[in-house]
Amino acid sequence: MRGHLPRLVALAGPVYGELLSGVIAAVIGTYWVAGLGGPAVAAVTLAGTVENLLLGLVLVVSSGVTVRLSHAHGAGDRAAAGRVARAAWRLCALGSLALAVPGFLLREPLAHSFLDGAAATLAADYFAVAFPSFALFFGQRVADELFKGVGDTRTPMRMALLANSLLLVLDPLLILGPGPLPALGVTGAALALTLSRAVALAATLLLRRRHRLSSPVDEPAPADAPGLLPTARAIVSAGAPFGLDFTARMGVGTAQLGLVASFGVPAVAGYGVGYRVLLIVTMAFYAVRQAAAIEAARLTGAGSAAAVRALGRDTARLAAVLGTGAAVLCVAAATPVAALFTDDPAVAGEAVGFLRMAGLYLLPYALVVALGGVHQATGAGRRLVLAVLLGLAAQLAAGAALSGPIGVDGLWAGMTIGALAQLALLHLLVGRRRPPVGHRPSGAGGRPVRRAPAAVE
Repeated sequence: MRGHLPRLVALAGPVYGELLSGVIAAVIGTYWVAGLGGPAVAAVTLAGTVENLLLGLVLVVSSGVTVRLSHAHGAGDRAAAGRVARAAWRLCALGSLALAVPGFLLREPLAHSFLDGAAATLAADYFAVAFPSFALFFGQRVADELFKGVGDTRTPMRMALLANSLLLVLDPLLILGPGPLPALGVTGAALALTLSRAVALAATLLLRRRHRLSSPVDEPAPADAPGLLPTARAIVSAGAPFGLDFTARMGVGTAQLGLVASFGVPAVAGYGVGYRVLLIVTMAFYAVRQAAAIEAARLTGAGSAAAVRALGRDTARLAAVLGTGAAVLCVAAATPVAALFTDDPAVAGEAVGFLRMAGLYLLPYALVVALGGVHQATGAGRRLVLAVLLGLAAQLAAGAALSGPIGVDGLWAGMTIGALAQLALLHLLVGRRRPPVGHRPSGAGGRPVRRAPAAVE
């Protein structure tokens, strides 16, 4: 490997491990809850959906922190790195209060808006624990990004493995209550998640404290340095495209599920099986996206436009390899993989059809996702979001139009059309844009001054 590829792989590998561990823990947690019956599964499913919606808002802060801190790190601006860290924690506190307090107070109306009977009651019980502890989730995301912003993706991976390993142990203990332990059911699932996050966040903060002691921020801020409010605005501005992108994809995914439901239960179940398989492979694309964003922001801060353009080319190459490999894997392994999840021929047939059609979708999707990290980190986030929104609209329109004459396969074809539309729009709206370069401080005679690498405060 040459150029930026080794760096991208080194950054993306731990991110993929972090994401994959979360999916595995969620699947196993669902298994334990499934033993409690349909209402419990429905309650936990609703809770997971609500958290995913809130994640879009969390990403605005956490992703913005990564971009701004990486930019400061590349510029060698220790004072700016300190301001980013302080502003990040203030945004975390404000965001946690703004989301957790209304969520807790409105937990019962929220549950009854989507569910009824026992399922709604269980969902409200889950929310009674989950919303007050939302600050743990928000805080962990911010703490992780403060490490990623200086190029350390291994520490967040280790903390994710710690949290999810604890969750695997706590779930059966608190949900089922073996031996003398009380069986807490759905509430136990919420408590297990809260405890695992609390331990992981405490460990993360301890590691950050040790990092600060070993690499103190000893450079005073200039007299004309911006305050925390402008820094907070810069974080939100940099992170907003990430949050909008995620929320838009979540919304279209929900609409897609509604279209699939019109073809009956086997189609929905087969889509569910195939979607879980796609999660495993597409998380690699999102890992590259995070790695590319970290590196692009660092290079932009360092004032290296040529390096940013080279990074974009290497990101595209890596994404193409991953997308092609994922497509071949899904097509070749569709039948045996579907058999692992179900023995219902109708469901298995739908899952196999979905995975084989996904072979056409994965390559353009990988390119859009991975290149999005470069574009968002270099200030083209608005154009990228526009390309994504238009492409997703094309996906829904094409899927709805094609599903009439060719059935559920038309929905899968619509996904490919949407991904190709996003890729084409990305090239038209963003591809020819010259990446900006960061401001480099100058010393006597106008020569660039290289400051020490920015440390996390």
